[in-house]
Amino acid sequence: MPLRGTGAAADPGVGLLVDPTADPATGPTADPACGPVGDPAGALVTAIVLDWVALSCALMSERSSVTELAKSLKAELNRYSIGEKLPSSRALVERYHVSPVTVTRALAQLAAEGLVVTRPGAGAYRAEPRVAAPAIGDTSWQQLALSADGATELVPRAVDASGVLVTLSAPQPGVIEFNGGYLHPSLQPERALAAALARAGRRPGAWGRPPTDGLPELREWFARAIGGGVTAAEVLITAGGQPALTTALRALAPPGTPVLVESPTYPGMLAVARAAGLRPVPVPNDADGVRPELLEAAFRATGARVFVCQPLFQNPTGAALAPERRAAVVRIARAAGAFVVEDDFARRLVHEDAGPLPATLAADDPDGVVVHVCSLTKPTSPSLRVGALAARGPVLERLRAIQVVDSFFVARPLQEAALELVGAPAWNRHLRSVAAELKSRRSTMTGAVARHLPELALPHVPSGGYHLWLRLPDTLPEAALVPTALRHGVAVAPGRPYFCAEPPAGHIRLSFAGVAGPTEIVEGVRRLRTAIDALLG
Repeated sequence: MPLRGTGAAADPGVGLLVDPTADPATGPTADPACGPVGDPAGALVTAIVLDWVALSCALMSERSSVTELAKSLKAELNRYSIGEKLPSSRALVERYHVSPVTVTRALAQLAAEGLVVTRPGAGAYRAEPRVAAPAIGDTSWQQLALSADGATELVPRAVDASGVLVTLSAPQPGVIEFNGGYLHPSLQPERALAAALARAGRRPGAWGRPPTDGLPELREWFARAIGGGVTAAEVLITAGGQPALTTALRALAPPGTPVLVESPTYPGMLAVARAAGLRPVPVPNDADGVRPELLEAAFRATGARVFVCQPLFQNPTGAALAPERRAAVVRIARAAGAFVVEDDFARRLVHEDAGPLPATLAADDPDGVVVHVCSLTKPTSPSLRVGALAARGPVLERLRAIQVVDSFFVARPLQEAALELVGAPAWNRHLRSVAAELKSRRSTMTGAVARHLPELALPHVPSGGYHLWLRLPDTLPEAALVPTALRHGVAVAPGRPYFCAEPPAGHIRLSFAGVAGPTEIVEGVRRLRTAIDALLG
């Protein structure tokens, strides 16, 4: 029997007509030169669009086909003796009605699991069974060793990664993912990324050692994007935003000291701070961002020398720092002799109706108060781990030293691929496509929440980012809602990890970027309604 979702209509191994001039990121669009619908040129455009949709569906089907074929082959392995050859790729193609690519990937998956051995030009063979894992020894001594380290530390460096893992863990099949932190594959520029990586691999010296600070052209691109006269010499290329935050906090604050953070804020940053032995101190924010009067009071009370903030589309509230507060934040930090770490993670996740964006805090800071962090990961793919740190003055040398010691440099092929991507015409078209889609998804989710979850308060509707921040009524316990929702087929992010002190109320964060589309958003909200009803009886 053919595998579900495979066959000539769904398998990428079967040819489909695709416009060779189509934008890899957004697909083909109608060209005014093609004429009105109904003429031959218009019909050609329609055919191309239909082929593009078919190809997109085929690519999604290919992933499930590989998994199902690998599962089928694994179930049949016991029919073969150790070292016996499996059927040829051609035989598997004919038997399961899949493409040669699907067969190759399924066999590679089994080889990675140690179940088969592939020999180029000869085929695939059943592998020797794995040797049983050795018995686990007595590791109880580690409890004393690890706790002894904390006895002399002002702030223990035990790391709670639960808030980060919520957005990184893949849900079980059938669960709607409202807890994701990245774009759904249908929103990622997969073809543009593949083309960029292929071009990058052919660049002269692409596999050589890059400069430790990063490729000059890529540093220049980030500098222009940050604005305000920031130069390439003031930019360091990092392996994404999270390592950049880690480097910044380690460079700016010694272990045992306080660091001011927005409340609520990104759990990954809280984990980084605690892992560095820092003590996060909350500064409340509202719909206009952090409150300057409370920030000033926090600097006086704690003597902190670092404040970490997300001025644009803050995670999780979605708030943007109000214009009158922007200068105040930098001025207050400067008066306290402190740095502001600006995590500009969502600038390229703006919604179509947001209007002009404010400049970065770094662009309006000639005195080196602001250390800027940004990344290409969020608007592209979780695996494009390329970001930047920008700073002025002596602190740059400390940032550089820590980065070199920790990671040497970011892999050159990845930097070259990033350069190819942002330099291609597809890049801006991809950003426009994402902006339109995020606006549509936000509208769908806010409408569904209003209809089905009226008791959940939505204090702010963001014009950027990828999530909604909802306050729960006092009668609805957050700790019980999250697992109940998961049992009903929808994964949500709990609010507690976003607070470094006691939260004022229960919250959940719902992401609309990691799902397949509007239909799944509405169904996920409906499942959440069912979960709440079950919880409240």
